[in-house]
Amino acid sequence: MGNGKFGGHFYPGLYIFFYGLYQATLVSKAVIVSDSPGYVSYSPKNKKRCAKLKISYGGWLKIVTGSLLAFYVVFCLDDGMVLINKGMPPRFMYPKEWQHLTMFILLALDGCADVISKNVLRQRCVLLERGATVLSFYVLLLLLVSHVKESSGVELQVHSLFILVVFLLMLVLTAELWAPEMFHLRMIETFLFLMMGSWLIQTAFILFRPVSGFLWEDDDISDIMFVTTFFCWHVMINALCMLGIYGVSSFWHRCYSPSLRLMGSKEALYQESSSGTFYKLLQEAEQQDKDDQAPLLSKISPCDRA
Repeated sequence: MGNGKFGGHFYPGLYIFFYGLYQATLVSKAVIVSDSPGYVSYSPKNKKRCAKLKISYGGWLKIVTGSLLAFYVVFCLDDGMVLINKGMPPRFMYPKEWQHLTMFILLALDGCADVISKNVLRQRCVLLERGATVLSFYVLLLLLVSHVKESSGVELQVHSLFILVVFLLMLVLTAELWAPEMFHLRMIETFLFLMMGSWLIQTAFILFRPVSGFLWEDDDISDIMFVTTFFCWHVMINALCMLGIYGVSSFWHRCYSPSLRLMGSKEALYQESSSGTFYKLLQEAEQQDKDDQAPLLSKISPCDRA
């Protein structure tokens, strides 16, 4: 039972944290590329060709991860996921485990929305993808608020800070429905995903597997105060992590990025009127991260090579 509760916090936190790292690389790449004077976007032929072969890797990853975590919750209980016992009067069983199961099902359904938008519909519907994610966070917040009804002391403090992160992320995702091109919102979203993942991992160790081997004391005010201190450390570490990712991405872009090869071409310069938004930059950075880029030698004529 204890191992199940640890895994129910650790593995989702690990997934969310790595998702935040992936988002941080995309945002950093989009910011760096937008500052490059020789930035060029992909040609329409390449875009159409990529659109036909495009697979929603993120959506399928959500579906697989959500399904695996759901199966983990179901099978970690010795007597299975029993909804109601056989006593008189009957009582609901394992309320927190059922809430965990609902959260993981939401993740899988969010992935289904991504797959439908990118691979089923004739034209991609970004509003469907973002709307499904926002709705998932609204439901997640409701579940978390009721999740802490019986909590106290250290557990209550840990989950309250986690609820704070989820609430802020829900507000940011909601704002992005009306302003998807705002750079600041995307940066805040990425940071909050990192916070959500790292703090969920920390929660698993605080509540179920303390590093010291001794459980935290609910009646010790110093333990409760240090929970908040650890949370502040996570804020600083994740902020430094984003700065580090931006620095590494900037160095890689300056030294190895294939996009710098076309800086001398005036005809392919980035046009503000056609695709000069941060959101489109982010989409192209994501596409560039997935596709293998062809070498420049294929674009050079035989006369130029001579």
